[in-house]
Amino acid sequence: MSAPHADRQDAAPLQGVRVLDFGQFIAGPLCAALLADLGADVIRIERPGGAADRFVQPVGEDVGGAVYWQMNRNKRSLALDVFSPACRDVVDRLIATADIIVVNVPPKTLTAMGLDYERIAAINPRAIVSVCTAYGREGSLADQPGFDGVGQAMSGAMHLSGEEGLPRKSYCHWVDHMSACLSAFGILAALRERDDSGRGQNVDVSLIRTAVFAMASNLVEEERLQVGRQGQGNRAQLAGPADVYRTRDGFVLLQVIGAAMFSRCAKLVGRPDWLADARYADDESRGAHGAELSAFMAEFCARLTTEECLERFRSAGLPCAPVLDLAAVLADENLRQGGLWRRRSLPGAPEPHLVIEPPVVLSRTPASVRDGAPALGMHTEEILSELGLDRAAQLALFKAGHAGAMP
Repeated sequence: MSAPHADRQDAAPLQGVRVLDFGQFIAGPLCAALLADLGADVIRIERPGGAADRFVQPVGEDVGGAVYWQMNRNKRSLALDVFSPACRDVVDRLIATADIIVVNVPPKTLTAMGLDYERIAAINPRAIVSVCTAYGREGSLADQPGFDGVGQAMSGAMHLSGEEGLPRKSYCHWVDHMSACLSAFGILAALRERDDSGRGQNVDVSLIRTAVFAMASNLVEEERLQVGRQGQGNRAQLAGPADVYRTRDGFVLLQVIGAAMFSRCAKLVGRPDWLADARYADDESRGAHGAELSAFMAEFCARLTTEECLERFRSAGLPCAPVLDLAAVLADENLRQGGLWRRRSLPGAPEPHLVIEPPVVLSRTPASVRDGAPALGMHTEEILSELGLDRAAQLALFKAGHAGAMP
C-alpha cells in the first residue's frame, strides 16, 4: 500500500505505510503514535463530536488535553461515525488502503465497528490488525472494558507495590505504555513476515497479559515456593540497602545489589561489620533484613542534603537518584542535556509547547516529531477526497452528522 507523501525525502523506516488508528486514551493511540514517529501515515478516526480522550488532563481552553497531545502527534484526523451504516462504505474504502489497523476495544465492540479480523481480511488480506483489549479475547471478562489499573490490580503489582495491607497503584500508566510498545513490536514483526508471505495477520495484546508478563519472576517464585510476599513500600524485597531515604532537603533513592556494591556501601557508611554479619551474607538475606539496613541508612541520609548523599553514593559507584517532583524533572540539568524533550512550535498546535521526544533513537533513520496532534476532523475533507468521494458525497455525510469539521 502506498500512503500520501511517500515521496518525502526525509529518512523514515515506515515511510509509505498507512495506519488506521481507531484507538482511544493510551494503549491504542500510543502504539499508532510510535509508528507515526517512524514515518507512517497515521489516520486517527473518531466520532464527529470528538472522543473522550481529547479532553483528559486539559492544558488549555479549546486545545484539548495533555494525553491527547502526547498520544496523537504526527497524525491526521478524520471525524467519522464508524458505527453508522451510512459510513460503512467509507470505512471499507479506508481498510482497503491500509497496511495496519490499530484498535483497543472489547471484542464485541470490535465486531460492532466492523473491525473484526475476518471481515478486514476479506477486504484487504495484507492488512495487519492490532487489537488491545483489557482481558484478552477469552473468558467471562472478555467483553468488559478496562484501563491500566485493571492490569496493575490483577497481576499482583498493586499488592507488592504498597505497604502490607495497603496496595498501591502506580500513578504512571506503565501497563498501557508497555501494551502500546508490545503492540508496535508485534506489528513490526508482522510487517516483516508479510514481506515474505504477502499476508497480514492479527496481533493481539491485552492489559492483563502485559501486566502478568511484567510480574513474571514474582509469579514463578510464588508458584514454586509459596513465599507469600507482602508489600514493603519502597524497600526492595531481594536486596539491600535499597530504599528511599529522607534527606535534609528531600528524598534520595539508593539501590545496592550484589556483593561488590554491598561491600562498597558498607565501607562508605562506616559499617565494615556488615560484611561479617550472617544476616547480610547475600542479596536474599539482605532483603529479608532490609528493615535494619534501611533504618541505619535513614539516619545516615537524614544528616545530609540530597546532593551530599548523591555525591557520596556516586563516588562509591552505587546506583542512586534524587526523587523529583514534576517541576524538578523539567528543571533538572542532567535530564535537559539528555534531549528527552524540547519546547517547539508544531503544525496543529495552538502555541509552542513541550514536546517529549521519541523514546527510541535510531542513528541513521531516526524517529521524529513532525506535527502536533491534529484538531478534530481537520483532515476529513483531504482523506475523503483521497478515497474517491466527491464533494457532494462528502457534504451529505457532513449534513447528516456522520462526518465532522468540513466546511
